[in-house]
Amino acid sequence: MKNGHWMTAKDVVRVNAKKFPNKIGCKDLYKEYTFKQWNERSCRLANSLADMGMKKGDRFAVLAYNCVEWMEIYAAAAKGGFICVPLMFRLAPVDMEYIINHCEAKVFIIQSGKDPADGKEFPWIDQVNGMKKNIPTVKQYVNFAVDSPSYDGFINYEQMLAKASPEEPATVVDAEDPWVIMYTGGTTGRPKGVVKTHLNLFAQYFIQIYDHQFNYDDCNLLVMPCCHVNSLFYSFVATWVGGTVMCYNMISFNPENLLKTFQDHKVTFTSLVPTHYIMMLALPDEVKSKYDLTSVKKLLISSAPARRDTKLGVLKMFPNSELNEAYGSTEAGIVTVLKPNEQLTKLGSCGREVIGTDEIRFYDEDGNLVTEPNVVGELYSRSPMVFEEYWKEPEKTAAAMKGEYFSAGDMGYRDEDGYIYLVDRKANMIISGGENIFPSEVENIVGGHEKVKDVAVIGVPHEKWGEQVTAVVVLHEGQTMAAEEVSAWCKGKIAGFKVPKNIIFIKDEEMPRSGAGKILHRILREKYGKWSDHQ
Repeated sequence: MKNGHWMTAKDVVRVNAKKFPNKIGCKDLYKEYTFKQWNERSCRLANSLADMGMKKGDRFAVLAYNCVEWMEIYAAAAKGGFICVPLMFRLAPVDMEYIINHCEAKVFIIQSGKDPADGKEFPWIDQVNGMKKNIPTVKQYVNFAVDSPSYDGFINYEQMLAKASPEEPATVVDAEDPWVIMYTGGTTGRPKGVVKTHLNLFAQYFIQIYDHQFNYDDCNLLVMPCCHVNSLFYSFVATWVGGTVMCYNMISFNPENLLKTFQDHKVTFTSLVPTHYIMMLALPDEVKSKYDLTSVKKLLISSAPARRDTKLGVLKMFPNSELNEAYGSTEAGIVTVLKPNEQLTKLGSCGREVIGTDEIRFYDEDGNLVTEPNVVGELYSRSPMVFEEYWKEPEKTAAAMKGEYFSAGDMGYRDEDGYIYLVDRKANMIISGGENIFPSEVENIVGGHEKVKDVAVIGVPHEKWGEQVTAVVVLHEGQTMAAEEVSAWCKGKIAGFKVPKNIIFIKDEEMPRSGAGKILHRILREKYGKWSDHQ
């Protein structure tokens, strides 16, 4: 007989509704719900899905920009024992169709109506109507919106909730049950469905509560897409300790509006990628000085390596905030964290293993365990956060594992003090004249120039050298730069064979990015030269 019970999100929202009934549990720029309201709406949604014929373990897909409904959708999946499958809104319809068919989603929930920010109609209703003939597993379509319009062929979300029972679903949900399937962004090819159980995620929340010191007074702002694992990582972690989760509705990133949101909503934490911080830092001083940022106590840099100048700028801009840098993946969860007191003493490192996880292992290209410091190898991690499997792809699951250790294909090393350094993705490595070159090393140098806003370094085929180091550069607004300036800047800072031999200047909007803000080197290789997939 099993006497113990791990609390899942199904339970936590219910318990908070009794402990903190009148406290705001979740909100966005236009709506807010107390824990009591959030719990009841999530129960109604879970019961509505059950009334449609969904059973424990069945999947439903969601297509929406950031909004508070995401929080009740995730909670409803937990309460009903269903599996939520978020769709990245930047995907092409054919990719969405692939995911829906691959996971065999029975219900499709879509954001509709007009964006309150600019009055423009969201595009999803017309897009999904065009997809319907290609996604035969979907039996019901549901739409929601701030203004709650109705459409032919779609069930109105608010009307559906109003008719449903507010009682807690009787479904028994255990720690080992799947909660979400997150399809990866496809930086190396077709997306894979990453199955995350309740145990995977609440283990992560407990680890983060300690590592980032989340508490009852926190207001976590979700700027990253709510359909991305980063926002799932940093949403319910606040819920677990009675804090507030806020979904940031802005479709296009507006750095000044974000500063205003920090001020107006007394935000205490957010997780951003380096590009977001760079855009905020680039605002004129007279704009930045307009806003009171003293409520912000914790900041996280993740999803891509942060340059030294970016970190220093963030620490200056948010004087009351501590800065953490984390490394992780959809599959592995959070793997390492660089603590606030280490930001300046260990610049360039992504930190050390988070608590509750095993020692990171590195393996060389022959599969041998690396035991010496400062020797690059492929990074493998083991923890309770590691995913269950790739949905319906046992061979790919096995290929990513060494026993209980998982690799996302990242290369790195450990220094003499135990700190982890990432050098690059295995697939991004450039081989020029027989020498291995990791783009991130070159990017850190090029990106240190005051005129450079962002940069990606790729290998382009070359008859003599195999691959030629090529820098794709975005300049700050109003700046001009010659290719020779880039090369001259790099000389003496890195080995000569690593200095970019070809410089391509592009506009900021032309830099391809994933939903998490990561630069898609694969797309650049396909555009500017043949893609050599080293995996």
